[in-house]
Amino acid sequence: MELYWQETKRGLNLLVKGDDGELVVVGGVRNTKRGVEALANTTGYDPNRAVKGLQSIEEGKAFVEQFEPWREFFPESMELQPEVRPIEE
Repeated sequence: MELYWQETKRGLNLLVKGDDGELVVVGGVRNTKRGVEALANTTGYDPNRAVKGLQSIEEGKAFVEQFEPWREFFPESMELQPEVRPIEE
């Protein structure tokens, strides 16, 4: 299994790629007209896992990563890969 950030048109997605190739989005960061928004996915409702008005994509990544959202969806231990992957065409 792989855990990594991947570029999107408006920001980044935090993805887990399973051994079967399936992709699961566990978080994201977006550039909007009002600033940067970040979201760490959860299995329930937790409004504290989303934030708006951040100053940078890096600040959004740090916000998402602090929750380690992949742990809620996958029991395996995973290490976040340091490089951001480009948009897949």
